[in-house]
Amino acid sequence: MLDKRLCRIAVVGVSLTLLAGCAASSGIEEDANGGYFARDLPGISADPRMSPVDNPILEARGLHNPPPTLIRRALLAQHERWSGTPYRLGGSTFRGVDCSALVQNVFSDTFRFDLPRTTEQQVHAGQQVDPDALRPGDLVFFRPPGVYRHVGIYVGEGRFLHASTSRGVMISSLDNRYWQRHFWQARRALEPTQLAQRLGDSGEG
Repeated sequence: MLDKRLCRIAVVGVSLTLLAGCAASSGIEEDANGGYFARDLPGISADPRMSPVDNPILEARGLHNPPPTLIRRALLAQHERWSGTPYRLGGSTFRGVDCSALVQNVFSDTFRFDLPRTTEQQVHAGQQVDPDALRPGDLVFFRPPGVYRHVGIYVGEGRFLHASTSRGVMISSLDNRYWQRHFWQARRALEPTQLAQRLGDSGEG
């Protein structure tokens, strides 16, 4: 009788493990508006005790010329950190953030590089780049209807990290019709090699 109970407990335990594995394998999910939410992305630690950018920083330290994929991973880790934060005009914290404050915070935390606070100022940072030559870490700017401009950070594969006015911090596709229609320009505040070097240094001091 005891053996039968132990067998049943073991079967239930294995079943729960399999179910948990399926639930955690969603990857990147696209919503109806062309937005992406990163979950269980490769190289991003799920350990809540670990800083979300620890893994790419540690890997970057061991390389002389870290590839753009490390910058992308660090930006995706920042998305995990900020995901769920609502949009708030003038906000700059996890209680609420606007698009330019998110960009400023991410660059400061990840690359130890100080960008100006507003979109109007950020659009003068660095050099303008062709949209076909975008690299992870480039800034992308939009002119949607209304008086305000919008800014995000390109993360690669046609996607950018930003603080959406309707959905908060998220990753969206540049191929989305809305963002295509209102695309303004792209700028490179720092060259990818410089960003990668700052990524490698950002955990020190």
